[in-house]
Amino acid sequence: MFCPRCGQQQTSDKMRFCWRCGFLLEGAMVLLSHGGMIPQYSASSDEKKISARRKGVKQGALLMLIGAVLVPLLAAFGSYAPGRIPVVFEFFATLAAIICFVGGPLRILYAALFEEGAQPRLAPPVSYAPPVITAPPTPRLSALPPPAANPTVGWRANPQTAEISQPPSVTDNTTRLLERTEHDTD
Repeated sequence: MFCPRCGQQQTSDKMRFCWRCGFLLEGAMVLLSHGGMIPQYSASSDEKKISARRKGVKQGALLMLIGAVLVPLLAAFGSYAPGRIPVVFEFFATLAAIICFVGGPLRILYAALFEEGAQPRLAPPVSYAPPVITAPPTPRLSALPPPAANPTVGWRANPQTAEISQPPSVTDNTTRLLERTEHDTD
């Protein structure tokens, strides 16, 4: 298989990313296996079921929420009840507090640690048969020009520095001009 982005041939058809440019190849393999069409997956009844872990966490949270409403309500009824009835409301308020505020977090902890979570939703297994390629893909254009195989035309050896004549000084020419103007004025 060749990477659709950079054209690099992959070493294995099971690679998830192109090792050269990092392009995600799973989507390309799914498209190729379905003839270039994006597959439509229908949600089955199995996917709509809530996992045991999620259900347990919801139950624990609901238990704590019920306790947050029920305990103050029972305490308020106990404070307004006449005679010995407040003792009954206090007992049920205490019992509700223990069940809801201790049992709720314990239910969440049990669900999180010991119950099985949802199965990960993966794309259905794809059997990919690599296409028959008769010609290699066009090579990627390089930003640099191709290397020169021949030396440049106007090349010559470096000159010996002893042979280079020194350019005349700027002050030498100025001095000669000044000497001429002095001789001309005399």
